[in-house]
Amino acid sequence: MASNVHRNGVAQAQRGSTKLDRPNHLRTASLKPRQVGSALRRSSPGSLAARNGDGVPGRVRVAVRLRPRNTEEMMADADFADCVELQPELKRLKLRRNNWDSDTFEFDEVLTEFSSQKRVYEVVAKPVVESVLDGYNGTVMAYGQTGTGKTFTLGRLGEEDTSDRGIMVRSMEDILADLSPETDSVTVSYLQLYMETLQDLLNPANDNIPIVEDPRTGDVSLPGATLIEIRDQQSFLELLRIGEAHRVAANTKLNTESSRSHAILTVHVKRSVVESEDIVSTENNDTSHLTKPAKPLLRKSKLVVVDLAGSERVHKSGSEGHMLEEAKCINLSLSALGKCINALAENSAHVPFRDSKLTRLLRDSFGGTARTSLIVTIGPSPRHRGETSSTILFGQRAMKVENMLKIKEEFDYKSLSRKLEVQLDKLIAENERQQKAYEDEVERINLEAQCRIAEVERNFADALERERLKCQMEYMESVKQLEQKLVSSQERHGCNYFEDGCGEGPTLSSADEIAEVKKLFENESDRRKAAEAEVEYLKSQLGRNTQAEAGGDAEIIKLRSILEDEANQKKKLEEEIIILRSQLLQLNFEADQMRRCLESESSVNAFPAVDSSMSQVRHSQLKEAGNGQKSSVAALFEQVGLQKILSLLESDDANVRIHAVKVVANLAAEEENQKSIVEAGGLSSLLMLLRRYEDETVRRVAAGAIANLAMNEANQELIMAEGGITLLSMTASDAEEPQTLRMVAGAIANLCGNDKILMKLRSQGGIKALLGIVRCGHPDVLSQVARGIANYAKCESRASNEGIKSGKSFLIEDGALPWMVQNANNEAAPIRRHIELALCHLARHEVNAKDMISGGALWELVRISRDCTREDIRNLARRTLSSIPTFKSELRRLRIDY
Repeated sequence: MASNVHRNGVAQAQRGSTKLDRPNHLRTASLKPRQVGSALRRSSPGSLAARNGDGVPGRVRVAVRLRPRNTEEMMADADFADCVELQPELKRLKLRRNNWDSDTFEFDEVLTEFSSQKRVYEVVAKPVVESVLDGYNGTVMAYGQTGTGKTFTLGRLGEEDTSDRGIMVRSMEDILADLSPETDSVTVSYLQLYMETLQDLLNPANDNIPIVEDPRTGDVSLPGATLIEIRDQQSFLELLRIGEAHRVAANTKLNTESSRSHAILTVHVKRSVVESEDIVSTENNDTSHLTKPAKPLLRKSKLVVVDLAGSERVHKSGSEGHMLEEAKCINLSLSALGKCINALAENSAHVPFRDSKLTRLLRDSFGGTARTSLIVTIGPSPRHRGETSSTILFGQRAMKVENMLKIKEEFDYKSLSRKLEVQLDKLIAENERQQKAYEDEVERINLEAQCRIAEVERNFADALERERLKCQMEYMESVKQLEQKLVSSQERHGCNYFEDGCGEGPTLSSADEIAEVKKLFENESDRRKAAEAEVEYLKSQLGRNTQAEAGGDAEIIKLRSILEDEANQKKKLEEEIIILRSQLLQLNFEADQMRRCLESESSVNAFPAVDSSMSQVRHSQLKEAGNGQKSSVAALFEQVGLQKILSLLESDDANVRIHAVKVVANLAAEEENQKSIVEAGGLSSLLMLLRRYEDETVRRVAAGAIANLAMNEANQELIMAEGGITLLSMTASDAEEPQTLRMVAGAIANLCGNDKILMKLRSQGGIKALLGIVRCGHPDVLSQVARGIANYAKCESRASNEGIKSGKSFLIEDGALPWMVQNANNEAAPIRRHIELALCHLARHEVNAKDMISGGALWELVRISRDCTREDIRNLARRTLSSIPTFKSELRRLRIDY
């Protein structure tokens, strides 16, 4: 045995007989990395079969490599021919029995002693590496006698000569060149199986790693093994150096540095790929726009490179003591591997994978789902013909093993998430850009609108001034006509109400007119008293004459006639007194209106209609005074007409406007007047008052009028259509006076009782406006709020029963429940009654039960079912508590009887 023989027995002869590869940097420069899209390809069984060179896609491929003679063999076997003859062109190997007979074997590849490391990699390992990059598991394994070049073939680092690089280094070069650092990852573990114990070569302290098999899939995992992520080739070389330093080796007769353990390098590859888009054709074979979107996939595969320890015979290797125990363990594990391969080659029902940890680790490589290449290394020396024959037969049996190749991929959620985040960022940026453009456009439109509004305001001011002048002229003309009518009326009744002054024409003196009428009234009263006294006198005289019976029949008849005349005269006087009283009331009203008209200069537009109306009323009352007396205001608007009344709502005079809106409100209180008011445009005028004027009295009376109109169902939809709820909400938020808030709350409460406008009422802020009014705290206001909530809850419950509405109550969503619970036991009976009714309607639906329990409404329902003064509400609360399962379970939990 020569002490200077290389560990693998190949290096010196290999250097002298092979052609050097190009330097690493030139080779790397000549390689073109695959594009990421190349990972889209799928290796079909046909393509895999083509790579194998036969029709069996998953068969284990076996190559044989002959080691050149070393120095010792050249000296010892100089007179003997090699026992092995290679025919690489026919992929055949002849093993001589003697000088005349030989056995012939065929392999997938036959590599001579002159084959380069690059040639060996391309023939044996590169197809497996490509399969791993496509998503399949792969195994490259070296088997042979000690000293035949297994470690040289697989694990040579090539630090002195790059052409000596082994399969491990070259495989990692191809893997790193094909992967994308942004989306893919490579992790490596390096282990050795020594004395049936699995040890970590990267962390020697971890010297007993368990082997775990998934009972469902059969996959083998090694929890606790060190996994290191690889980013570049240099870090991988450093990892191999560390592993080789920790691997067990010893000096034997067959090899100066013989490996005493099986080394297993596992490379885990994770790739993110995009499945190609599938084109979907229609019935007309139109494929222009129908495609299935691509799906991101994550492919997980692993490459296992196994450098088996060499088989040896003890009498040849000279192993003793501990080395003998090592040899026994090696031979036993290789024997177990041979048994498994024999069983697989013969399609045996039982394969003894569990006989050795080595076979358990290689379960996926032989008979599993991995693509496996086996390189068997042999020596040329005839002294080791038995070991060479055993190695060749091992390779022959391995060629009969078939694996079921299976790609391993899963949906890549992380990649999809990253892609969606990028798209989201782009959409957010685009939305912000569009929002900025929209805001700029809105600003430009606002500026244009402001300019147009300013121009319209100027035109309106000019037109208003012209109209004011026109109305002023019409007013002066109307005053003249009124004065003429007044003069003619006074002349007809024999009263002089005008005085001549410096030839300027007649002038009206209201005070003198009233004084004259009073004087006439006093004269008539005196005459009536005198007539009554005379009647009494005549009665007494008649009595005396009757008692005395002193007169004749003629005198009696005469006295009766006189008496009748006096009665008729009395009746006429009474009628005149009634007429004079009516005139006095009307003159007082006209005098007050005339004084306001003469003193106010800002109400020019309204006076013509007022004065004209007054003269018409006065003329009508004087004409029909004998038909009875009506209220002055009612008679005024009955004679003037509804349109003229509504026109006064737009008067610039605040007093006229307030008086007119009060009259409209009084008229709206009568149901027979409501239709006429709406048809004449009264509702629009009242809403205009809420929108335009800030006077508290106007808004209060207008809201009251709208509340009166809202009692009619036909008017409720019209109020909603004209934006009435929005105006009422604005008034509710601005007003502070309790009477105004009471009117607004009453109007909204009336609207809450209409099923047809339920959703629209809530969407326009009606419920929130109603809840905002409770800030007032006045009992009358709170009573209207409670009435509105009860109406809304009743309509909403009816809609839920009919299937029109589903889901939680809007009252609960808008925050009405806390206030309802707080005031459910209010001292004011109207508030308490309405809230109790509303709670019962809310509780009739299961979807509201949890919120009512958490909000404390359940306790109030129990109280209502016991103590409510109204029997119908009390019975409704009891039925609700007994019919809703959530309430029943909660009451049972709290042990409450109801």
